Amino acid sequence: MSITARRKVGIASAIVGVASAGVAAGALAKRYAVGRIRLRPDPEASEPLGELRGRPTTVTTSDGVPLYAEVDGLQDAPLTVVFCHGYTLNLDSWHYQRRDLGEAHRLVLWDQRSHGRSPRIPTEDCSIDRLGDDLAEIVEALVPGPCVLVGHSMGGMTIMALADRHPELFGDKIKGVALISTSPGKLGEISLGLPALLSKAVHKVTPGTVSILRRGGALVDKSRQVGNDVAFLALRHLGFGDSQNVSPTVVDFVESMIRSTPFEVIAEFYPALMSHDKLSALGVLDEVPTSIMVGDKDWLTPVEHSKAMAAALPSARFTEIPESSHLVQLERPALVNNALHELLKRAIADTDAGDENR
Repeated sequence: MSITARRKVGIASAIVGVASAGVAAGALAKRYAVGRIRLRPDPEASEPLGELRGRPTTVTTSDGVPLYAEVDGLQDAPLTVVFCHGYTLNLDSWHYQRRDLGEAHRLVLWDQRSHGRSPRIPTEDCSIDRLGDDLAEIVEALVPGPCVLVGHSMGGMTIMALADRHPELFGDKIKGVALISTSPGKLGEISLGLPALLSKAVHKVTPGTVSILRRGGALVDKSRQVGNDVAFLALRHLGFGDSQNVSPTVVDFVESMIRSTPFEVIAEFYPALMSHDKLSALGVLDEVPTSIMVGDKDWLTPVEHSKAMAAALPSARFTEIPESSHLVQLERPALVNNALHELLKRAIADTDAGDENR
């Protein structure tokens, strides 16, 4: 080997060595950061997140999808609360609401199609309108009397699609609605907390990137399984408003739900979320008591989107929850549950008044 060739090999080896050292140092830094976070006192360390279970059941939809659901709580309660979870999550994301509301109310929790324990479905069936039809069939099959619907993120959009496609259910069967960290539409225009030009660039390249990654979904999922430290730190920062004090146990719990959702599912529902537009359907919700909640630091479904819904629903109760982000029902469960208790009281009062007038 010539001196020039040996020199090139030496330089290349040095570059590889420095790069490898940098990767290793970065990995060690992440492990150190995560390790320090986990050593802090964690009041939620003993909370049985994801372990609460109700009576399992299956509702087969009109297009043949067997949706997984659980019936829990006080079975002879006069009111049923139906929980609709968000994008990439599952019914366990309602842990604190199930725990605190079940003593006085009958509960129905379900996994939206392709999420949680519900089976994967074809891409063409990944629409918000179809989710609204699914909810109608869940209500018909599992709710014998009046009910209140509670939706987070994509679950709130599911409720809006139900209002658009089945308005006759509101006021008679459905006595109240809670919309948590959700949006009536125009998600493709949000800033994601970025400067305007950078935000536009991200929105422009994201659909194509998601489509490309979807084709290699299995490989992407493998990389997600080994990237837990990175995912933990990213979710802690982006998913929670008070990232310094949020429970590591709660962050791990959410990260495990997201990681269990195949990337192909994430990619298949992405276009539906971006094209969602149900602002015109909100008038249907004026027929019933409605509560709108959002974290003041939510960058996925910003406060402005909830304010737009509140403007379209003058009688709705609007709650902006401080120091919280998109996962507000897990980050500030006491405040969310207080608002839900207030909504349920209003729904029961309206139900009783309706019964007296008959």
